[in-house]
Amino acid sequence: MIPKKEHGKKLRKAPKGFKTANDFFEELFLDKDLIWMGQNTNHLHDENFVRDAMIKAVESKDYCKYPPPEGLSELKELVLKDLDLEDMDLVITAGATTALYYCMSDLLSPNDNVISPDPGYLIIDNFASRFAKEVKSIPIYNEECGYKLTPDLVKENMDENTGLIILIDPLNPLGGAYTEDEIKEFAKIAKDNDLFLLHDITYRDFSRKHYLAANYAPENTITVYSFSKIFGMAGIRVGALVSTHEVMNSVRQVLIDDLGTNVIAQYGAIEALKSKPDWIDYVKDTTFNNQKIIKDAVDECDGVFIVRYPSDANMLAIDLSGANINPKDMSKYLLERNVFTREGQYTSKKFGDKYLRVSFSVPPEDVKVFADEFKKAVKVLRK
Repeated sequence: MIPKKEHGKKLRKAPKGFKTANDFFEELFLDKDLIWMGQNTNHLHDENFVRDAMIKAVESKDYCKYPPPEGLSELKELVLKDLDLEDMDLVITAGATTALYYCMSDLLSPNDNVISPDPGYLIIDNFASRFAKEVKSIPIYNEECGYKLTPDLVKENMDENTGLIILIDPLNPLGGAYTEDEIKEFAKIAKDNDLFLLHDITYRDFSRKHYLAANYAPENTITVYSFSKIFGMAGIRVGALVSTHEVMNSVRQVLIDDLGTNVIAQYGAIEALKSKPDWIDYVKDTTFNNQKIIKDAVDECDGVFIVRYPSDANMLAIDLSGANINPKDMSKYLLERNVFTREGQYTSKKFGDKYLRVSFSVPPEDVKVFADEFKKAVKVLRK
């Protein structure tokens, strides 16, 4: 009999009518008419730069060969240039999630504890729990801390065994980004206490302003970079892990993709970075303006509010507790009307019963459909 894994993640429950959770998500994935506002993905790219680059790579039959194990040199250079961290080192990974796992596997030891925010990206907590003694999930769902993990909260909860601070910036699911002063203070904490900052910048390019911890504590920061969101490449799985040469040489010891990351994805990522100046303003402006449509709809409904507005990411959280609406009921109601969103339990253990997470890097007409259906849902579901 196979023993239960001590730190194994909780298996997803299959929704009613499906054998597995995977079957449920496959049905959503294959529904071409579904309004996709549940996974923070980006559906605003109308140009074909990335697609054409990948088609060219397929036609060249480069997929017959294994690519370089740490990524194509051109892609690595472009990532560092995009971050203005040319003196740093990196490896290309099969998405940012893989990069996160490598980070936890290499940096943490059995006696360490990790500080993370709740709400937050629970996959990171799960990875950390496999290698550290404890994950301290700090409650941040309150106005006092601005709905984000603050330097003061870290100081209150850290001890001599704290090895890693998780900074999701901007924060999934609430959308808060850090100021330069906050990043500087986190950097000082890391340097003074000889610990690491994991700076997950997956949503960086949606933010009005953004500051890299690597500029203030380079020896103590490991940066996680994703192509899934701003570049609209979630389905082809490519990301990067960035730090100093010393740190990256340590990470190289735990890499498992010795045969490289999908080469078709890498060619697409190269073109995505080269073409970025041509589309970044459109994607950012459209995304930012979309949340105004959501804000107007939410403001018409008593008992609900947007937790942080404006959001510096491509998602926000709508608190439903004042209307006594269960986020699962709201998500189900909207899905039945072809709008996919996510209940709070996906991103919080303590506060998941309070909010609905909604992403909005989709065409404005889709956001308007959500806005209309949301207002109807509040009237129907209010208790």
